[in-house]
Amino acid sequence: MTTPDELRLLPWSGPEGKPCYLSTEDSDGHMSRLADNIESVQLGMAADLLEHALEILGDKDAGAEDLRVLATDLTGALQETLRVATSRGRRLRASGSQRL
Repeated sequence: MTTPDELRLLPWSGPEGKPCYLSTEDSDGHMSRLADNIESVQLGMAADLLEHALEILGDKDAGAEDLRVLATDLTGALQETLRVATSRGRRLRASGSQRL
């Protein structure tokens, strides 16, 4: 039986925003690779959004709607980034490894 520490938190949510988990010992399997790729895309998009946020925040003409949209986008990116960090942290603890 797989313990919760052995489950991989996937970078997407299930119905009603509930977390999805993968139970596998094959870190090179199709679902593991898919999750790795999605995590990579999410982190890349968060980095791009951060650059965009710096531009908007530096724009003295940015209005309330611009800032509201930016805050919404940043909130989503932060949620995704925290999910990736949580997943990777759990896998580090489970493997006893220092690297992923």
